[in-house]
Amino acid sequence: MVPARLVLYLLSWSGFLVSFMMRNDINLTIVAMVEQPNRKYTNASNEYCFVVEESGNVSAPVDYGGTLEWSGRVQSYVLASFYWAYIVSQVVGGLATQKLGTKRVFGYAQLATALCSLCIPWAAETHYGFVIALRFIQGFASGLTWPAMYALVGHWIPVPERSRFMSSFQGFSIGIGITYPLCGFLIAQLGWRSVFYTTGSIGAVWCLIWYLLAFDSPETHPRISLREQQYIKENTVNTYANSRTQAVPWKAILTSMPAWSIGITTFGRIWVHYTFIIPGPTYMKSILGFSIEKNGLLSGAPFICSYIASVLFCYVADKLVTKNYMSLTNVRKLMTALSQVVPGILVLLISYLGCDIGLVLVVWFLAVTLITASYAGAMANVVDIAPNFAGPVLAFAQTIHMTASFLSPQAAFLMLDEKEHLMSSWRMVFYVTGFIAISTYAVYQIWGTGDIQPWNFTNGPVNVLEQEELMTDKPSTNGTVLIKNGTNSASVA
Repeated sequence: MVPARLVLYLLSWSGFLVSFMMRNDINLTIVAMVEQPNRKYTNASNEYCFVVEESGNVSAPVDYGGTLEWSGRVQSYVLASFYWAYIVSQVVGGLATQKLGTKRVFGYAQLATALCSLCIPWAAETHYGFVIALRFIQGFASGLTWPAMYALVGHWIPVPERSRFMSSFQGFSIGIGITYPLCGFLIAQLGWRSVFYTTGSIGAVWCLIWYLLAFDSPETHPRISLREQQYIKENTVNTYANSRTQAVPWKAILTSMPAWSIGITTFGRIWVHYTFIIPGPTYMKSILGFSIEKNGLLSGAPFICSYIASVLFCYVADKLVTKNYMSLTNVRKLMTALSQVVPGILVLLISYLGCDIGLVLVVWFLAVTLITASYAGAMANVVDIAPNFAGPVLAFAQTIHMTASFLSPQAAFLMLDEKEHLMSSWRMVFYVTGFIAISTYAVYQIWGTGDIQPWNFTNGPVNVLEQEELMTDKPSTNGTVLIKNGTNSASVA
């Protein structure tokens, strides 16, 4: 009675939610883990936005009793170590998925991440090196998940539904949005250790649900209806069995400008995104002076909004293509521009808003919300250009753009240089973030495309653009199919 595609959507959505809970819990929790520096704040300074009490004292950040003596450099290593291995595992994830299937790769990756989360409290009190090692393992495991799920889209999701299905990946936004307020509450009530025990336990329970309900293809699903299975088969351009036997055309992928354009432009989006995710809570504590509970709520709330927006962006993208208002290529470029050019401009604006906290938060919320348009833009474009090899292509693109996930926080802490309590130090962080987000989009504007690439077909190219066919085909009275490509059309028998 329940469509298998709906179950898959919910599994994908909840899987990314849980994954991002486990990877981002430390971003806020580290604020309470580390010993509070002994600093003197004065009312005359324009470098921070603390509320002045009636007594004349400045309401400085609350000390939550952190005992770990980690310098800013050590903290940056702890936060960035997750992404060192995350980059390495992208290609491994693409290859593993081709051979083992998404169910095993995604499931075991999530389980490993959950077990590491449960061990972090012990590791933190022993030596920060153990925390770095655990985060490294988590990063490697989590890096396997994206190529695995992208490959599943090619096998399971008909082309007209792909942009909407991609909104399930925005479960990660809900994960971040839930994690920060949850961390703030747990830290204030039970201490920082409870955060990792909670997220790790949730991850372990999810793995059991995934094991029972997930399947690699419609052909291997024991409960799918024949009607749904036939519909999927008729509206996808690849099959699970064929993709398992086809050799990955790595040379073609490595020399493909459309693939490079996805990786490079998304580098800019990831850079601005991770400026909000990782240094963001530190900014809210050190500059805006928020308590851990308020910090968690305001750090997480924009990501709840971004999930809702992602569903809207993906729906609009599908309609623009299926109604022939815009070509698939132009839709992808429009959504990509919304996801990083506009946020790049907004992050520059934040640096000039000073202590107008209300306006800062509005701009902050808007920037984070728009970032998710990428899932109807460059990120969805991975499946457009190579549905047979979506996993390997994503692995290649993520190897490029996910370097921003550790370069962004490390660059931020380097520019702050133990002066994270000064607004002037943060201004440089925002300048660099805005420049990178805007400049990298130019590559996608030039080389981005929605056309399936010839190397997607190892048995030779097809005569029509199957992507456009499946999006816009209309049967005619003489048994032909009218294929529309931009402003031209052709009748194909």
